[in-house]
Amino acid sequence: MRSHHDMGGLPAGRVEATEHEYALWEKRVDALMVLLSAAGRMTVDELRKNIEAIGPDAYDRMTYYERWIHSISQTLVQRGVITIDELSRKMAQVEVRLKDECR
Repeated sequence: MRSHHDMGGLPAGRVEATEHEYALWEKRVDALMVLLSAAGRMTVDELRKNIEAIGPDAYDRMTYYERWIHSISQTLVQRGVITIDELSRKMAQVEVRLKDECR
């Protein structure tokens, strides 16, 4: 059975092979993956496994690097590097900081 993310052999439209600027947060997600891989804290296989585990609705709403950060956080929780509580607290802190910056 084909998973939602699996486009192999299906028409998906034209791929635009143009260069574009990456947002700072996207560069940071990419760098995080490189560092975690180099430190032996995460593999590309884990990245792919957790991206493929995203439900169809969430998968379709997320951008490429949103899927990556979701997968990275899931892997770190699965490996016991961070806890759900630690991740939730940090996300709440970031949300408060972003709201303060927007004022």
